[in-house]
Amino acid sequence: MGSIGHYIFRSTLGAFLIVLISLTATIWITQALRDVDLMTNRGQTVLVFLGITSLVIPILVLIIAPIAMVISVGHVLTKLSTDSELIVMNAAGMSPWRLFKPFLAMACVVSVTVAIIAAWLGPKSVRMVRDWATEVRADLVTNIVQPGRFISLDRGMTFHIRERLPNGQLRGIFVDDRTNPKETATFLAEEGEILKNDQGTFLVLKAGSVQRQDKPGSDPAIVIYDRYAFDLSRLSTGGQSRNISTRERYIWELLFPAPGDPLATTQSAQRWVELNDRLLAPLYPFAFVVIAYAYLGAPRTTRQSRGAALGGTIFAVAGLRIVGFASIVASFNNPWAVVIPYTAIAATVGFGLYAISKGVIIETPTALTDAMNALGERIARRFAPKTSGHA
Repeated sequence: MGSIGHYIFRSTLGAFLIVLISLTATIWITQALRDVDLMTNRGQTVLVFLGITSLVIPILVLIIAPIAMVISVGHVLTKLSTDSELIVMNAAGMSPWRLFKPFLAMACVVSVTVAIIAAWLGPKSVRMVRDWATEVRADLVTNIVQPGRFISLDRGMTFHIRERLPNGQLRGIFVDDRTNPKETATFLAEEGEILKNDQGTFLVLKAGSVQRQDKPGSDPAIVIYDRYAFDLSRLSTGGQSRNISTRERYIWELLFPAPGDPLATTQSAQRWVELNDRLLAPLYPFAFVVIAYAYLGAPRTTRQSRGAALGGTIFAVAGLRIVGFASIVASFNNPWAVVIPYTAIAATVGFGLYAISKGVIIETPTALTDAMNALGERIARRFAPKTSGHA
């Protein structure tokens, strides 16, 4: 890239970072406010609160980065057109490919970032969220729960203790577990303690009983035990077992599952869907940048509206992403459905590169443009302030 290319790349990168940080921060704050009960109800510090909520940022970046790139590319191309720089570059004989290179470089940066998050950083953050949430619950049981009070550890999980000893042991334990929609269980124990090992975090109950009931109205089954290990780790997975979910798997674990791993047996469909979703993620930035440049990169006169081209860019990007999402969902039942997003991305890139090489100005159909203009005028008249005449 020459000096012009570096100027365009810096402008695009700057706009991209502003949009990415703004959108990510807004969504992160919204999500963090939903989890503020970590401090208010569960007695955790601000650092723990910020630590847990910050682990969601890589997942947000994975989703927002391609969208932020489209916005930044559209902004820079619109600015170049408004300042007549596109027309001057075209009149000077600059090749469309030379102007496209800095935007393609931007797409490469975004694609590599998305690939790293999809392959390693995203699953790592999900694992850390689960482990940290388990630590919070264990700390809540061990140090924060006040004797004589009922407290909710999780949705459908109520906990109560009669006494806490100085050595950390608990006395008079009551646990009501309704996290499993198919079964309710009530645990009673004379005493208990928290045990942490490589397999997870457990509340070890001693000298007690458990009452299980499959459905309302059925006869409960009561089992008396001397020692029972209640897995606190499964609370962070919605009451399921502590097996690592597909979202927590690194890309190489999805590609080459170990023999006997649930990914290769009972979770083969989930593995197939998650794997292709991860592989598709780095491809979308290339398709999006081609769409944006094909619509907005051609020089236009002041009489040629860029509003319709910008609307076409948004419509095409949204349409491609919706097709990809719908195909991934459909691939749970039909594995061959994952071919659709790959085909759609390839067709989009191929058609877009052809339009760029030929200098084709992609216009929105006249009928659609007229309909949009008519709708805009109708809305403007509807909300226009009413004026009254005076003689």
